[in-house]
Amino acid sequence: MSNPGDVPEPDQPRPRPAGGFRFRLPDDRPRTFRDAMPVGGYAGLFTLPAMPTELRISYYVWVIGGLLGILAAVIGLFGTLVLFAVSPPAGILLLLLVLVALALAGAQLTLAMKMKEGWEWARFALTAVTAASLLLAVLGTGLAGGGSWPGFAISLAATILMWLPKAQQWFDAFKGRA
Repeated sequence: MSNPGDVPEPDQPRPRPAGGFRFRLPDDRPRTFRDAMPVGGYAGLFTLPAMPTELRISYYVWVIGGLLGILAAVIGLFGTLVLFAVSPPAGILLLLLVLVALALAGAQLTLAMKMKEGWEWARFALTAVTAASLLLAVLGTGLAGGGSWPGFAISLAATILMWLPKAQQWFDAFKGRA
């Protein structure tokens, strides 16, 4: 490095800021679709490895939210059948929205399961889910007067739990694997 303000060369370590924490993107992103799927499938939904209590609580919050999202989407599918009888264009729109909600709930379950396996990219993705829920809460408040503030608050609590020091240490223990 020629100047202290320059970006370090790729093979040189970056200096750590005071306090020991610096933001970085995870290096363990999935390379294939199979990498993104939970090990052993969804059968291990309620089995947890030894992990800090904060992460255990966060995991269950994400799983319960995903399962409730799937239940709401299934109920919404029945609602689309009724709406098709009254207004087919509105029924098609509602069907598309319900299918998107179903896919997002399934993704939330998958990300929670990958988080419990120690994959940092899943923790980042769940943090992005929380940011999206904030956006939806703000838009919902502006458009419908209600918003989804309780859903955002629950997501925020689960996200904070994933980033506490004990959780960070647990994720650090998984670094360097394949």
